[in-house]
Amino acid sequence: MEKKQSYNNTELMKCADGVFGSESGKLPLPPMLMVDRIKKITDDGGKFNKGFIHAEMDINPKKWFFDCHFKDDPVMPGCLGLDALWQLTGFFLSWMGGIGKGRALGCGEVKFKGQIRPHHKKVTYRLDIKKIITKPIWMGLTDATVEVADRTIYFAKNVQVGLFENLVYPPPPGETEPF
Repeated sequence: MEKKQSYNNTELMKCADGVFGSESGKLPLPPMLMVDRIKKITDDGGKFNKGFIHAEMDINPKKWFFDCHFKDDPVMPGCLGLDALWQLTGFFLSWMGGIGKGRALGCGEVKFKGQIRPHHKKVTYRLDIKKIITKPIWMGLTDATVEVADRTIYFAKNVQVGLFENLVYPPPPGETEPF
């Protein structure tokens, strides 16, 4: 896939199939894909002048998580918003040319100041690329926010994702994965 400055839903779905190459990270398939489009992605700019992502997800009251989280009190689980930030950080690494399968490595700090409900229309993600490491593995750190109804409701610092080569499933007998 061409390295572009924005991606629509069809193009993101192709990323789940590995269009950056069979050795590059992939986005998850629905229903775990928490992004519908990337409005802007750059390798400069942002708070740290190392890159920026602005992405969105449309909210539909029929989304799977509203039926089970919680009964008669539907809310998008906060962990899914955080997962979107991991997904986008991993996407950035593959977009930059990183090789390997993406894995979330952690997050330094997360604060939830609001919630995403079925009546909301859209979730906005903004990620400032803080640091990219390319050796011995590709790893990215971002600071990010999640917004709904023009209000920032999640704050995350040091969102960490790594790309790992030679991950196989299942691991060969007697071997463990490097991660």
